[in-house]
Amino acid sequence: MESTHLDRRRLSTPALVFIIIAASAPLTVLAGGIPTNYAVAGLLGVPQTYIALGLILLLFAVGYTAMSREIQNAGAFYAYVTEGLGNRQGIATALVALVAYNMMQIGLYGLFGFAASNLILEFTGLALPWWLTALAAWLLVALLGVRSIDVSAKVLGVIVALEFLVVIIVDIMALGIAPEGVTGEAFQASEFFAPGIGLLFAFGVAAFMGFESGAIYSEEVVDPQRTVARATYIALAVIALFYAFTAWAVGIGVGPSNVVEESQTLGPDLIFAWLGEHSPMLANFANLLFVTSLLAVLLAFHNAVARYFFALGRSTVLPRFLGKTGSNGAPQNGSMIQSGLAFVVVVGFAIAGAGHELGDLFPVVTLFIWLTNTAAFGLVFLLAVTSVAIIAWFYKNPNGRGAWTRIVAPGLATIGLTAIFVLILVNFDLMIEAEEGSALIYILPGLIIAAGVLGIIWGQIIQNRRPEDYERMSHQDQLSDEEELAIAEGRLNDSR
Repeated sequence: MESTHLDRRRLSTPALVFIIIAASAPLTVLAGGIPTNYAVAGLLGVPQTYIALGLILLLFAVGYTAMSREIQNAGAFYAYVTEGLGNRQGIATALVALVAYNMMQIGLYGLFGFAASNLILEFTGLALPWWLTALAAWLLVALLGVRSIDVSAKVLGVIVALEFLVVIIVDIMALGIAPEGVTGEAFQASEFFAPGIGLLFAFGVAAFMGFESGAIYSEEVVDPQRTVARATYIALAVIALFYAFTAWAVGIGVGPSNVVEESQTLGPDLIFAWLGEHSPMLANFANLLFVTSLLAVLLAFHNAVARYFFALGRSTVLPRFLGKTGSNGAPQNGSMIQSGLAFVVVVGFAIAGAGHELGDLFPVVTLFIWLTNTAAFGLVFLLAVTSVAIIAWFYKNPNGRGAWTRIVAPGLATIGLTAIFVLILVNFDLMIEAEEGSALIYILPGLIIAAGVLGIIWGQIIQNRRPEDYERMSHQDQLSDEEELAIAEGRLNDSR
């Protein structure tokens, strides 16, 4: 029987922590994020970046998790902004979230296809096009996406545990090798508060993308009052401290005087080249796990997108069929729509890249870099807007919360997130590796802004044409079991 509720009481705190951390991909950050930060900023203070960003996002989490206790809705940003700032603003937020999450998920197929094809070539000598391995991953994600959430949680749990194991081994090796000794140079203020600090923040925030996804599963957790908050805080603390320690260890392992130059020369290959010199077997295993970590990220963001489609279908912002779940409680219609979009985009880039001068790097330079950095731009914007919505909602509904939760923490988070948003916008040409004056510098961020404007317009249309739906759409998750059964049997007009 179809339902308008997700499968409830499925996810424990550890399971949700694994889902959240899977989206940030520890091994992907080690191989891609950390060397990139060293390369673009030219500073040793990369470890400090993760701590600073973690503190800003912890401030955001104070109000965000408090809201998750009050409102359980699969469209987290959408629901919170709707309640805090109004329905039109909520709809605009929802469309921005849909575009951003889809771009993040689909863009990752470019990196996965490139990495998986290279891995197969290295181990078997068989040269496969990037799009073929990307479509193989697409099929697996599509199949897992329509299954119950606990299936995805188990898969993600195994992959994330293996990622942590490899990264910890790399950290220990780095500190043991330490060609210039173990020093704290990376934590000096002069290596952080310098002209490259803006780039550190702009590029570093990508490592945290997905931390906010815990609230998306608030309808599916064991204890909505505690599970989301616990999982979010645990995941944020682990991500910030673990990445800071790992970035420091990488600098020590390569050598503080060499890590910036080596990162600029080798880029994401730095870690694998370094491992190849000291442990070829571990390098091969890390290469394999790098591919599986990307698969974990694909699945994590796919699940998030499916639940946004579900929330918007249930509230009739999007077609109502998206707001139904299958017999296993999974948002199957939203999952299939997301898979369909991903298929079309991947095939489109495969056609565009045929015979391109970039050769094998085409999916990385275009599909991956363009889409994921645009998504980061959109998600930081969403975090800033949601912080404002949290302040507005608690102003009207204090519910016994203190000033720290209602105003101070989300206010400081708003300032910090807005600053990061501006830094990303200013440095967007560097983030997408575009030439000066390239139209992409304006087109890609414009897609995010356009989604928000379209949402405002669509909200006005709904208000004019379906005023009753407009007034009650934010309360879709409040349907009783009797109402849900009546809707399923056609006895109640579900106009929500």
